[in-house]
Amino acid sequence: MFFNSIDFLIFLPIVFLIYWFATKKNLQLQNILLLIASYFFYACWDYRFLFLLIFSTLLDYFTGLKMGTTQKPGKRKFWFWLSIIVNLGFLGVFKYYNFFAASFAESLSFLGIKINFWVLNVILPVGISFYTFHGLSYVIDIYKKRIEPEKNFIEYSVFVSFFPLLVAGPIERATHLLPQIKQQRVFDYSKAVDGLRQVLWGLFKKIVIADNCAEYANEIFNHSAAYSGSTLLLGALFFSFQIYCDFSGYSDIALGTARLFGVDLLRNFAFPYFSRDIAEFWRRWHISLSTWFRDYLYIPLGGSKGGTLMKVRNTFIIFLVSGFWHGANWTFIIWGALNAIYFLPSLLRNKNRDNLGTVAAGKYLPTLKELMNMGITFALTVFAWIFFRAESVTQAFQYIRTIFSRSLFTMPDSMAFAHSQNNFLIMILLLLFFIIIEWIGRERQYAIAGIGLKLPRMLRWGFYFFLIFLMAMYMSTSGSAFIYFQF
Repeated sequence: MFFNSIDFLIFLPIVFLIYWFATKKNLQLQNILLLIASYFFYACWDYRFLFLLIFSTLLDYFTGLKMGTTQKPGKRKFWFWLSIIVNLGFLGVFKYYNFFAASFAESLSFLGIKINFWVLNVILPVGISFYTFHGLSYVIDIYKKRIEPEKNFIEYSVFVSFFPLLVAGPIERATHLLPQIKQQRVFDYSKAVDGLRQVLWGLFKKIVIADNCAEYANEIFNHSAAYSGSTLLLGALFFSFQIYCDFSGYSDIALGTARLFGVDLLRNFAFPYFSRDIAEFWRRWHISLSTWFRDYLYIPLGGSKGGTLMKVRNTFIIFLVSGFWHGANWTFIIWGALNAIYFLPSLLRNKNRDNLGTVAAGKYLPTLKELMNMGITFALTVFAWIFFRAESVTQAFQYIRTIFSRSLFTMPDSMAFAHSQNNFLIMILLLLFFIIIEWIGRERQYAIAGIGLKLPRMLRWGFYFFLIFLMAMYMSTSGSAFIYFQF
């Protein structure tokens, strides 16, 4: 069940109406309904993996209780490591076994040893990386005595499996989400309207921008050997907008949907392509994951408190792990390493906290320096995305080699754009419209949060219907699942 599907369009209003009108504001009934709805939502993907989600939930709930009831350090450590090992074990088997098996076999082949390992032909359970990290943060926080274990199984289960965030985040913390699940929720009209507004913008980003950019990006990357450097550069640019609008669009829909039920989720994107350096980019891109690695990996490793070598080591570790988290391919690891290299100059010069505020805050336009810094940061990001999108390291290097060839200065190949149902010029105009709206709304939680609120209702609603019109007009016939479902 996709957020941009007819199924979800039917599912959401039904759950919403039952939640607010049939439960009679009873907190226990609301949570039971959310749990049933979440399990149904997940089962629509593949009901077999629902049992894996339930098992993971039971494991972390039980080990949390055990750590909370014993004061013996040895027993606490036992239950802690049991949860960590089993959770990471499941993640390793489903997501990384084939990668390690193939890599080890390839390494042995260089020594003249040929071994054929078993390959697991299993589907990656959707959302496993996200709900596993939910559980890990909960168990770690209990072990570190930051929180007390949750005794109500229903409430804990809702925390892990709340359907707006279940399959692609944001990665929530028990300290933020559990208190909201445990307290009485009352319908707030203004919050619900704001949620619908964010859902609308998320759908626009996914349906109009991401899916149409995907048509060009997929064609160019899938047939990269046949195209010129100028065309490949456009392919990288289209993918950059695709992945941003796809994932941030999902996050917008998730956050907006959650607000319909009186729940506030962690912000996941803060206009990252307007960043003035890589450090700022990573404060604004996939925020819930970045802060998770910061709090549960980077800081425990020593953070930036040690010497230069420790700073460099920890930076590379966090970015390499982040890359590997995204997928079992060397392309993701190189993508992570590139971002670590990008990040180091700011860190070593103690300038990684220079750009904490919004670019050109309170102004219509950025300064020339800000514009140049944004351009450089965006260019570095686009370059790294090539590795993220490529099927293999070999393809990525061939792709880059072609970009930096003489063919970069030729006209893009028209055949690359002939496969799309929409005109290339129209796509460019839609991208410009999107960038302008994002720039106007960059100081808000999402782009259209404040647009038109002071205007007459007729004009404000006219803008919303214009977005719906664009979605109807330029909906891609080859609309796909959200990119981050594969992670």
